Amino acid sequence: MEPDVQALADERAVINLVSQYCWSLDTKDFEELRNVFTPDAFAILGGTECHGIDAIIKRISSALTRLDVSHHLVGSHIVEVDGDQASHRCYLQAQHVLKGTEGGDLWMVAGTYEDQLVRTPDGWRIKQRILSRVWTEGNPNVAAPDLRPEQQQPGGAQ
Repeated sequence: MEPDVQALADERAVINLVSQYCWSLDTKDFEELRNVFTPDAFAILGGTECHGIDAIIKRISSALTRLDVSHHLVGSHIVEVDGDQASHRCYLQAQHVLKGTEGGDLWMVAGTYEDQLVRTPDGWRIKQRILSRVWTEGNPNVAAPDLRPEQQQPGGAQ
């Protein structure tokens, strides 16, 4: 491919990979994350350091499996490709819904993803991802681990 065409193709592939990440989360297809991250990837998600794809899948699935629905949106992508390495950053908004949660059913998180990627024989993969929260709104109890509405205590005690 010509250099300009290759640069556009790489940029599109990185953005598609980030979109695939969101679809994997929201469809709860956590095994698909193996096609998004390298096996030795490192991530900081919700303040938790994750070393390796298995730790990343465990962190994400433990946060999202219990929800009724989540909806992750990303935009304002900046992609810089340097040969077989790339950096990517974007804004995100994520809505998390757990019906019947005392204090409200919705918790929203907004922030940024900052990624380092590598080109593999199977395409681009995220080697490092840092999630930085900028703001939240709503009820954080929606995302509280092991707290289904039927398990909540009166007054919100956990």
